[in-house]
Amino acid sequence: MSGMAPDSSNSSQEEYIPHYLQKEDPFASKLSREADIIAGFYLTIIGILSTLGNGYVIFMSSKRKKKLRPAEIMTVNLAVCDLGISVVGKPFSIISFFSHRWMFGWMGCRWYGWAGFFFGCGSLITMTAVSLDRYLKICHLSYGTWLKRHHAFICLAIIWAYATFWATVPFAGVGNYAPEPFGTSCTLDWWLAQASVAGQVFVLSILFFCLLFPTAVIVFSYVKIILKVKSSTKEVAHYDTRIQNSHILEMKLTKVAMLICAGFLIAWIPYAVVSVWSAFGRPDSVPIQFSVIPTLLAKSAAMYNPIIYQVIDCKFACCQPGGLKAKSSLKKSRTYTISAHRDSTAMNETQLE
Repeated sequence: MSGMAPDSSNSSQEEYIPHYLQKEDPFASKLSREADIIAGFYLTIIGILSTLGNGYVIFMSSKRKKKLRPAEIMTVNLAVCDLGISVVGKPFSIISFFSHRWMFGWMGCRWYGWAGFFFGCGSLITMTAVSLDRYLKICHLSYGTWLKRHHAFICLAIIWAYATFWATVPFAGVGNYAPEPFGTSCTLDWWLAQASVAGQVFVLSILFFCLLFPTAVIVFSYVKIILKVKSSTKEVAHYDTRIQNSHILEMKLTKVAMLICAGFLIAWIPYAVVSVWSAFGRPDSVPIQFSVIPTLLAKSAAMYNPIIYQVIDCKFACCQPGGLKAKSSLKKSRTYTISAHRDSTAMNETQLE
């Protein structure tokens, strides 16, 4: 009897047929043509804003590339990831939504899925590194004295290697990329978890190493920062003006980093929840019309960061002595950064609009 149990389990798993094998054409849109057109216009707007915003961040940073500090380099890397999502991925989905079907076949589907996961993973791991930088900078002040540019480039190499590894793992036969249930986009094959134990291991590994673990590090870092700020506010009040101004700038830059991480997670967590339910819930229990909403929300994540830079930087500049005059004079040396040194020279070079 014990020898029959595995066979019974395997047979029940083999009975499951994913949605992309149930129909003759897995790339035909399951939405109405009107819904596809609306989604196409939505993604077009998101893509244009994201490309312009992140492109502008990269362009402004390139003007002073030799002076970029370690955390500024990480900010540029985040903009590169977001720009990559917009330029490499969004045209595929926009064309497909307007065409009322996925137009690029299985090879295009796998490429699109790989690119989206690669740049998305790169963004999240970059934000994880940024949160650690903020945590060490605020909670362990001696950290800022030894971090150099070459450390940042080593960190970048690790980030890109990490994203490349996990995005390429599905091609090694332990996973796959597949069309979404609504047909006009592609993603990781979450439905493999319904079919086999190996598929479950693959999905759980992706969830842990590419979502849960980075998110836990981000939450831990910013919780520690908040606790540190609460305990040190009174101490800072007794310091001289220069140290107080440096502390205010550090806190402001930390808020920028927190908002960036929050925007990314808010955009992606609904999609992650739907994906986990698709992988481990009752097969095909997520309505097709419902599954498209988290997907579209996740695709908007690349647009938020430049908006956060603009809004926070504008607010910061308007609070400076001289108000709009200070804002005008700072435009020539505008920098997007999430790092600042405590000395006055560093503060002059790390100016925000």
